[in-house]
Amino acid sequence: MTRKVASVNGSTPFKDVAEVLTAHGVSAVPVVDGEGYVIGVISEADLLRKEEFRQQYYGEDYRPPLRARLRRRIGRPGAAPKDKARAETAAELMTAPAITVRAYANVVAAARAMEAHRVKRLPVVDEEGRLEGIVSRHDLLKVFARTDDDIAAEIRDDILQGPMWMDTSGVRVSVSEGVVTLSGHLARHSDAQTIARMTERVNGVVDVLDKLEWQQDDALFSGRPA
Repeated sequence: MTRKVASVNGSTPFKDVAEVLTAHGVSAVPVVDGEGYVIGVISEADLLRKEEFRQQYYGEDYRPPLRARLRRRIGRPGAAPKDKARAETAAELMTAPAITVRAYANVVAAARAMEAHRVKRLPVVDEEGRLEGIVSRHDLLKVFARTDDDIAAEIRDDILQGPMWMDTSGVRVSVSEGVVTLSGHLARHSDAQTIARMTERVNGVVDVLDKLEWQQDDALFSGRPA
């Protein structure tokens, strides 16, 4: 995520919000209160609502640009479009509540949130909802540029050396083009499943090939014989 985040407060005037977006070259900006809590988000689409309803000044024959009409069809729920067109402050303009993500969330969770809510940027908040940073689609794509060696090192250091309840000395890890292959043996099937699930959550992992063997099949759902 990017920690230096441009933000506005609820009383920020419409024109100043537009200037913030333009000056920082971003498509959306979080709205925060006096204590740093994220209370909403304003996107460039919210600002352009005025363009969509300009026909009230230019007559019934005026048609908004195609881009504006598409935004109206796929836009997220929030304030009524006509209300946003009349907005003078950030509080009147913003979409609330804001779609946010916690700092500890993995890349997959952030990407799914963006897709589900049709947004390009997510404010990153702490446990109490205070702004910590912002993550964009571009930031998420950077994760998949990690080298295979970096991914393998994180799996060995943070996963295989982490659990105290299992012996992972028999597990081998190899990574090629982001695809992780887990091989070797563990005492229990459930331990193998846990290792595979934790590996899937590592940033930069494209897929996991689970070739782990086990001695005791204690898993609730067994995919193959012990």
